Amino acid sequence: MALHQGLYQKLQQKLSPQQIQLMKLLQVPTSALEERIKEEIEENPALETGPDSDDNEQDSAELEIDQTDDFSSDESNDIDNETYENYLDEDEVGDYKLKDDQVPELSENLNFTQPVSSSLHEMLEDQLRLLNVEPTEEKIAEQIIGSIDDDGYLRRDTNSIVDDLAFKQNIIVEADEVEKLIRQIQHFEPIGVAARDVQECLLIQLRKKAIDHSTTSYKNALRIIEFHFEEFTKRHFDKISKSLEITEESIKEAINEIRKLNPRPGSQLGELNKAEHYIIPDFFVYNNAGLLELTLNQKNAPDLKVSSEYKEMLREYEKGSKKDKKQKEAVMFIKQKIDSAKWFIDAIKQRHETLFNTMQAIIEHQQAFFLTGDETALRPMILKDIAEKTALDISTISRVANSKFVQTEFGSFRLKYFFSESLSTDSGEEVSTREVKMILGEMINAESKQNPLSDDSLTEMLNEKGYNIARRTVAKYREQLNIPVARLRKEL
Repeated sequence: MALHQGLYQKLQQKLSPQQIQLMKLLQVPTSALEERIKEEIEENPALETGPDSDDNEQDSAELEIDQTDDFSSDESNDIDNETYENYLDEDEVGDYKLKDDQVPELSENLNFTQPVSSSLHEMLEDQLRLLNVEPTEEKIAEQIIGSIDDDGYLRRDTNSIVDDLAFKQNIIVEADEVEKLIRQIQHFEPIGVAARDVQECLLIQLRKKAIDHSTTSYKNALRIIEFHFEEFTKRHFDKISKSLEITEESIKEAINEIRKLNPRPGSQLGELNKAEHYIIPDFFVYNNAGLLELTLNQKNAPDLKVSSEYKEMLREYEKGSKKDKKQKEAVMFIKQKIDSAKWFIDAIKQRHETLFNTMQAIIEHQQAFFLTGDETALRPMILKDIAEKTALDISTISRVANSKFVQTEFGSFRLKYFFSESLSTDSGEEVSTREVKMILGEMINAESKQNPLSDDSLTEMLNEKGYNIARRTVAKYREQLNIPVARLRKEL
């Protein structure tokens, strides 16, 4: 195919570096904003934190470059005739900080105590130190402990652990020796750790309890888990009763003991550590005598300004008489850093403005919920609805709603919590699918566990309440609520 030249017209849309920077900042939650600002300050020396202190400086509009500056390079025209006003007159950056005078700020000198907790692996290694084992066995046990996941399960095969020891630590060991140490670790606290699956985990805990409390209920529970685990998971209690020749009352007592066990022994420490992670809300909504007031959380957004030292460098350049190529390159570097600092400050300002306008539109749309806290008062709302109210793009609204929280008098909620599809009733009214899910959950909670409601029955009940909904939709909502099917909800 021959190459040829030609003139073509085509329309393209390209994002500027400032727009890309703004899109990235919109996705950053308030809890991570301070870290993002620190990264920018480290990369750009022309950006500083703190209030403006240059109130008495000379008006930067008077600082201009003389057109007769003599540069050794012909490329000096991009600096000639250029005013430095845009680089020296923007120190005010505190105005984008939307502070609430009614909410007192915490003192920076306050000391907060940090809770200290151990991870699952650290806890197991501490117990390992109490055993009288050989140094080689200790290394093998450490390898086993390191292979345990956060739930407390040993997912790796014994032969794989043997290979890891041989190739990584040059320890040649038989699989039987590894199994022996695994059985020892399985009796560490929490009981059931290092099990290969749920059945083994429950068996370890039941055997321990059967030794401490030799009762009939524990023995029956042990037999159910050991010989009829599949029937137990599928709630086939009649088959278990016939096979073990025990009454339904005995099965019920055994199941009550099984429910007291922990199928995820490692999750206890994980939940304790998660409890230390506090949600930092991005918005605060207050109900002031029926009037909703919105404020942004600016605790992690320090004041930003352009470095006064870099502006002074430009002033020195203007005063200097000799302007060679090296000095021109230095000035271009300074201008680039000042531009970058100004863009970042403007992006922070625009981020706050976009967040505020978006949250204000959500409040106006879901005003009934913010006033009452009633989940059924939530109106159907999709990203397009808020995009139309704020005159922003749908992708921008999606970025704002991502990983953001709002604190109300009814608790803290993700912004995504307020978005839901619509569903029509018999009267033609559109209601939120969240309302339907809540009613569905209430129906299941109120059902008889001896005879739980099927999806068909739930569909009929919702239709009687006026909600036009299909059976497959009910099944989808039930799965989204993490509720099992009727057979698995059955109890004795």
